[in-house]
Amino acid sequence: MATATTIPTTPQNSSYKGVLRGRRKDSTPTLFPDVPVQRDSGPDALLPPGSRPERVGIARLASSSPLADAKRGTEYFLLPVRSILNHCDSDRVPFSWTVNPYRGCEFGCQYCYARYTHEYMELDSADFERKIYVKQDAGPLAGRDLGMEKVQGEHIAIGTATDPYQPAEREFGTTRAILEQMATRKGLSVSITTKSNQVVRDLDLLLRIAAHSTVHVNLSITTLRPRLARMLEPRAPRPDLRLQAVRELRNAGIAAGVFAMPVLPGLTDAEADLDALARASRDAGAQWFAARVLYLMPSAQKQFLPFLYAKFPKLARRYREWFSRSNYAPESYQREISGRIAALRTKYHLGKLPIEPARPREDAPQLNLGLDFTPAAQSPQRLTDARSLQSPLRVLTNEDR
Repeated sequence: MATATTIPTTPQNSSYKGVLRGRRKDSTPTLFPDVPVQRDSGPDALLPPGSRPERVGIARLASSSPLADAKRGTEYFLLPVRSILNHCDSDRVPFSWTVNPYRGCEFGCQYCYARYTHEYMELDSADFERKIYVKQDAGPLAGRDLGMEKVQGEHIAIGTATDPYQPAEREFGTTRAILEQMATRKGLSVSITTKSNQVVRDLDLLLRIAAHSTVHVNLSITTLRPRLARMLEPRAPRPDLRLQAVRELRNAGIAAGVFAMPVLPGLTDAEADLDALARASRDAGAQWFAARVLYLMPSAQKQFLPFLYAKFPKLARRYREWFSRSNYAPESYQREISGRIAALRTKYHLGKLPIEPARPREDAPQLNLGLDFTPAAQSPQRLTDARSLQSPLRVLTNEDR
């Protein structure tokens, strides 16, 4: 059993953006949160050599934690937080609230964009998979947050930055504690995105949530080739196990689909490979198949480019040229992949992920929107029409830009 060290509670800074319902307008469309600006000016830039400013907020919480026992070469810390639901005020994403039960992720995906979140705690991005922060008292806090009036009728996305079913979940059960609170509510709209087949452990809770709310699961699968997957995602479950999770979820009546995210240029973007993944998704009962091209921030480049030079040196120069100027691949390449994915959806009768409209409040009668998400209605025998469902309310990917 892994042990974790509780970090002494101290006031945090105001990184939590509150519960404003309005969203700011962003000029660049992306599914990712804002990146902190590097501090190369101001009072901290002129400090004497060897000195550093006093840490505050989340950085202070992280730095004050003593070393914990390790398991699998990873250290665990219990992190006191003020809330579990985080408000998303950007118009670049189709949801209002996010939940990330952990800071850091043990899967150690070479390309992971969320490595920058450790920099908020003044940790190196390379520590992202070695220092995992478990949000403390997640169940009670989630129960309180879900009761806020501002949350009613808004979509809640679980796993937008770190995987809610990474190995730490077996030890600490933070994700399950949050789902237990959601199972006591009515009228929620919830999605879960994960690379882990461990999600099927919580089928009982997903079914309880689905009885009074809408819930769907996105299994992220970059490639069907197990050797490549192990190189890219060292500790994530094998691709076949993720597909089996899709099958089990669908057989149980839970809406589920596949995210081919990210598409990695020169590694996972071959027509034959994407075709095989789309076909396997269809065969597993997936209702949708979505894709997005790699988004490579500077913090992720520090990990990913050395990996490419070591394992795929012929591709390294291409990546450096593309991503030295922008976090995004060239638009022409993105359009090419978008067209390829759209053709595969048509070929295998797979839809785009529908994000349900805002749910009614708990005390209001549920509206009949013509979409039957009950277990009986979502049995494999009744999915012919559901797979081809084209809803205007869906997750925005680069294909939709």
